[in-house]
Amino acid sequence: MHQSQNSSEGWPAPERAHPLRHSLSLPGSKSLTNRELVLAALASGPSRIRRPLHSRDSALMVDALRALGATITPVESDGLFGPDFLVEPLPKTPAATRAMIDCGLAGTVMRFIPPVAALVPGTIHLDGDPGARRRPMQTTLDALVQLGVAIEQEGPGGLPFTMTPPAVLTGESVTIDASLSSQFVSGLLLAAPRMPRGLTITHTGDSLPSLPHIDMTIASLRARGVVVESPKPGVWRVEPTEINPIDVTIEPDLSNAAPFLAAALISGGDVTLQGWPQHTTQVGRHVPELLETLGAEVHYGETSVTVSGGAGWVNGAQIPGVELNLSHAGELAPTFIALSTLAGGASTFRGIGHLRGHETDRLSALVSNIRALGGNARELPDGIEVTPAPLDGGTWAACEDHRMATSGALLGLGVRGIVVDDIACTSKTLPEFVELWSALVESPAP
Repeated sequence: MHQSQNSSEGWPAPERAHPLRHSLSLPGSKSLTNRELVLAALASGPSRIRRPLHSRDSALMVDALRALGATITPVESDGLFGPDFLVEPLPKTPAATRAMIDCGLAGTVMRFIPPVAALVPGTIHLDGDPGARRRPMQTTLDALVQLGVAIEQEGPGGLPFTMTPPAVLTGESVTIDASLSSQFVSGLLLAAPRMPRGLTITHTGDSLPSLPHIDMTIASLRARGVVVESPKPGVWRVEPTEINPIDVTIEPDLSNAAPFLAAALISGGDVTLQGWPQHTTQVGRHVPELLETLGAEVHYGETSVTVSGGAGWVNGAQIPGVELNLSHAGELAPTFIALSTLAGGASTFRGIGHLRGHETDRLSALVSNIRALGGNARELPDGIEVTPAPLDGGTWAACEDHRMATSGALLGLGVRGIVVDDIACTSKTLPEFVELWSALVESPAP
């Protein structure tokens, strides 16, 4: 029987001892959906977003944009996972508004909506889940002040806060430290074409994590006719211009594919994801090549990717220890760190210190969960080191973090008795997770 809901005892992660031969499709990318929603709301005419993600994060984005004056209407879709969106943009000259915006625990809403709201006269109040109040936000607030927006903070460094934009934004350049999240840059870039003087963004920090996400933002802007110049690393310039309305189809979420494709290494056999794009800016495009470093074989079809895990760890196949720098793909780290607990040698993951500021402190949470199962892991200044140790069953704390929850489910394929305490938090980016995972675990043996 499918375990579809959390209970007071949590969600027992199902085992799979037999090899897999499973094919699946996934809903759209959260990163692309929320970028395209913002751009459609700022465009010069109506846009259609096909096969968008329908999850808590995307619903929060839709509600936020509606609160600012956009009209977003669900319309019939040819997809498997819900309706398309028809988006009528914000008025060219928005009316003054008093808006209350719930950011939930969504970094894209927290960091993309304030620059958009800076274009709307009135008073906008933003808050979110208790966990959101711990997420870094000061960089966005500093940028808004440089643009002429008045900010009233209720706490140190983040949510909740109230912003009062001027009648016309006076600033045309901001200097920020985006070391804690590339979303600070992306949020400003998305709104930059609608700013009266355009925008120059200068990043002053020593590092900038998740650069592929900025590349994704720039690609989405360019697809709508916006020119983004980068005269030197860490500097971006966007001139004031119209954002073209387009009809866009959202790719499947390749980061959400990580635990499904990784399952082949634990249970053996192969897993195929349908709809794999030939060209993409998604960070998840690195999942297959990273799985190869852990012993998987990968085959690309015209519109699919298949990962083969041989006999699988449960049947004696070895998973090698690895040394990986995941600064470009930090959101994939929980999957690969979980896998490394089953490896025959030590593993080191670096370049992911910024994960301390995600939905939870992912480094601390991963180390705590691994140790709770009898594993051996320790935090590094910018990562995690895992050394081999037998694992036992026990509670895997999701910490309100979708990627923590799916990592616990992945380990449960091979380690008996793992219970994820809050599998429902996967609704943040993949509400269908339990259903899709159950279909994988219960699929017939080849």
